[in-house]
Amino acid sequence: MEFDVIIKNGSILDGSGRDAYRADIGVTGNTIAAIGDLSAANAREVLDASGRAVAPGFLDAHRHADTAIFRDGFGTAELLQGLTTVINGNCGLSAAPVSGPHANDVAAYLYPITGALSGVPVESLADYLNALKSRALPLHAGMLIGLGTVRACVAGFSKDLDDADYRAIHALQERSLSEGALGVSLGLGYAPECFFDTAGLIRALEPIRDTNLTLSVHMRSESMNLLDSIDEALAFAKALRVPLQISHLKAVGKARWGALVYEALEKIRRAREDGLDVQCDAYPYTAGSTQLLHVLPPEFLSGGTDAIAKRLIDPDAQKALKERLDFGTDFDNYAKLIGWENIEISSVRLSEDRRFVGKTVAEAAGDAEPWRFCAELLSRNACAVTMIDRLTHEDDIAAIYKAPFSYVISDATYPENGIPHPRVYGAFVRVLERFVRERKTLSLAEAVKKMTRMPADRYGLKKKGRIEIGADADILVFDPDRVHERATFETPAQCCVGVETILVNGAIAVRDGACTGKTNGTITERRSV
Repeated sequence: MEFDVIIKNGSILDGSGRDAYRADIGVTGNTIAAIGDLSAANAREVLDASGRAVAPGFLDAHRHADTAIFRDGFGTAELLQGLTTVINGNCGLSAAPVSGPHANDVAAYLYPITGALSGVPVESLADYLNALKSRALPLHAGMLIGLGTVRACVAGFSKDLDDADYRAIHALQERSLSEGALGVSLGLGYAPECFFDTAGLIRALEPIRDTNLTLSVHMRSESMNLLDSIDEALAFAKALRVPLQISHLKAVGKARWGALVYEALEKIRRAREDGLDVQCDAYPYTAGSTQLLHVLPPEFLSGGTDAIAKRLIDPDAQKALKERLDFGTDFDNYAKLIGWENIEISSVRLSEDRRFVGKTVAEAAGDAEPWRFCAELLSRNACAVTMIDRLTHEDDIAAIYKAPFSYVISDATYPENGIPHPRVYGAFVRVLERFVRERKTLSLAEAVKKMTRMPADRYGLKKKGRIEIGADADILVFDPDRVHERATFETPAQCCVGVETILVNGAIAVRDGACTGKTNGTITERRSV
């Protein structure tokens, strides 16, 4: 037998969750061609994995690299934490399709999450994916279609939709799904999706009814009304008869740490027992990162960023805002749930405001009222401000990871200036280091399953996330005792160590812990529903 690559003497974690076993792997082209004793076989390159774990390349099903993937240098931080596939377009905020009379407003709203759309073909999902296909990609990428983006393109950021709007939402959604979207994402905590009621949401999602396309949902609430939000998500998934993925499950705010997460997991468990195909995921940090707009009550988010910016400096609106932030309980009121001292400014649009980056809103406000400082900062930056928010407790994260129906994500965003969250650089190695090696929340085999086969299967990527004959040759070799996340909140732009070798589509993308510059990545598409 002759192969292009043989990985010999490794301890194989095949992605199924079963214990490791010793075997060699033979790769021909972009496919795993043989597994077993290959000591008598030949190959153009033989890699010795003695004393190392050999696993499928990790798959991050919840990333926000929609435009970052077009930037020079993209892929290094991802590969060096073991990633060989990422899925973008999450939280209802996909960078494509963006077209029509509201395109500029949509692009402005998306900017803090997706980055600037200028220079990226986004009029249709086909345009976007074709542009990616023309690039040399260091790893694989797929895309979800964001219902928030679709709705905003059709009707802007208004609260009301008419029959024609729903028809247009269906048409744009159907077109994007036919062009290769892996599923549909929702961001019910963001405009304009926060304006849907449950019935309207079900109506908007008619194109995926009775399909096997996964519906990934950032729920309406992740704190005060978490359990009600889970009930809503279960209800629309049941009505539509589609697989449901609850994104970045958490309980926000110290008062809700502990029991609430267990109640949420029990709701999901019972729904699964009743036959609903529902899973959840979580990132391995107690801090998140998103638009600073997320601190505002929903009624302040209508009209797009220009309208929001004007509203935030209107005296009457400011009075109403203060009242809502002081007493509001019908939305995830971060000002009360975690406090301004736990909301750090991570990026701004204006250079003169960059002195506030790295400071909490409480610190940056100085002698001013934090809510007023926040409103004025958002207004003068055209709402293009991001935050890192300290939200949850690590014991809650561990509880979620222990659930057999959960898997690992990063939820990484890529600000064009300021301070990124360390999850951009280290989320998947953090799981190995913190939740396997230190806390022993998961066995190594369980963690690998939650970072490979589970998310791959969720999005129909049946040749990814597994070490088996016929699978794609996306293979990771690492030292479980040495992998280490170097990124911190103070100095996040540091790549992980301990990931020694990675094959992407059969090509060696990482050798001896350094990227080789190989660009064998592809676009993952799902055409059949």
